[in-house]
Amino acid sequence: MRAKKGSVHINRRKKIMKTASGFMAGSGRLYRSARQAVMKAGNHAFASRRQRKRHMRALWIARINAAAREHGLSYSRFMHQLSGAGIQLDRKSLADMAMNDPEGFKALVQQAS
Repeated sequence: MRAKKGSVHINRRKKIMKTASGFMAGSGRLYRSARQAVMKAGNHAFASRRQRKRHMRALWIARINAAAREHGLSYSRFMHQLSGAGIQLDRKSLADMAMNDPEGFKALVQQAS
């Protein structure tokens, strides 16, 4: 006869139910639907960690574009001029500079062109 109430079995179920606590309706209370919900939530979390990187890069590009256009440049021309001038700043730091240090960004635009 196989063991149905062993500690490994119970602890595995407890871990699933603890993870699913707070889920809506039966997904938080019933083991079978909780297991499915936890698996799906894990898949979404995995994908979203990668999506966050895409979304942040798009946000940085939008911020750099807006700041560059205030100085009469498009994003692509500004980035091309930066690389031509040998300035190697990543988009995250450029976007931060555009938001929090407009004078520094203006100096960067003048140095690049």
